[in-house]
Amino acid sequence: MGEITTIGLDLAKHVFQVHGVDETGAVVLRKRLRRGQVVVFFGNLPACLVGVEACGTAHHWARELIALGHEVRLMPPQYVKAYVKRNKNDVADAEAICEAVRRPAMRFVPVKMAEQQSALTMHRVRDLLVRQRTMLVNALRGHLAEFGIVEAQGLHKVAGLAAIVRDKMDTRVPDLARQVLTVIAGQLDELKTQIATIDALIIAWHKNNPVSRRLASIPGIGPIIATAIAATVPDAHMFRNGREFAAWLGLVPRQNGTGGKTRLGGISKRGDSYLRRLLVGGALSALLGKTVTTDPWVRSLLAKKPRLVVAVALANKMVRIAWAVMCHATTYQPRVAAA
Repeated sequence: MGEITTIGLDLAKHVFQVHGVDETGAVVLRKRLRRGQVVVFFGNLPACLVGVEACGTAHHWARELIALGHEVRLMPPQYVKAYVKRNKNDVADAEAICEAVRRPAMRFVPVKMAEQQSALTMHRVRDLLVRQRTMLVNALRGHLAEFGIVEAQGLHKVAGLAAIVRDKMDTRVPDLARQVLTVIAGQLDELKTQIATIDALIIAWHKNNPVSRRLASIPGIGPIIATAIAATVPDAHMFRNGREFAAWLGLVPRQNGTGGKTRLGGISKRGDSYLRRLLVGGALSALLGKTVTTDPWVRSLLAKKPRLVVAVALANKMVRIAWAVMCHATTYQPRVAAA
């Protein structure tokens, strides 16, 4: 029996499956571990290559195993799925991970440090609170509409609806409904405070991060988008060029081709949906300003394409510029128009 050189580790909450092979690919080890046994088990093994599917706890375990001297490679689960040879179970998954990590053409996910995950946690929690606020606003509007009270769209108009709910002299809202809707108005006030607190934390992190500050120099990218990119992409050199970075975020046309004919559709929408949504929103905001709309390329697109299509194209361009800014460690330099 040869020495273990490669291990496929299937993660779970409490039960972990290990599949180890030697340098010839022969199976050397199949073992089931409880959560508390993982560090002890790998601590007694010689340094080897460990393959793990990128999931919620993968970065934590990758840092733990790297500290023990192992080489850890994270892989997207959809790329590992093709190597499952039989019905899905922990043993088959661990074997597939072990097989996939040894493929020369496999793509890997960089291991995030605890600081980067903390920054992403701020964004995930903020996004959750914003979605909860949207739900409460829609509920408040819907309930008041049943009593004939309709306000214009926009988050800034919600304060007027909350004032109506709290005004006991307004007879349009029955007392029983007022008591219930006051709860929603109070939750909206709490969410507003909590979102403002997280925004302050994001701004503070942005000011202390040089990469984020450089990204914010790009038109259409503010502190929220800049911090999200800086935390999501630990090393921009993992992409060969800006186009590959844009493709990774799903901001390029989806391809469907055969027989030498390639048909392009809508954007692929692959990658981080949160980051892509922020970038398209930032591009829409940039189209309202003079800095971007004076660009001849943007003006020509606006003349023949819908505004949202132009925003997606601009988001693609912003991503490519962001890749160059991160790789070359410089701020954005706008192109000087010819005289």
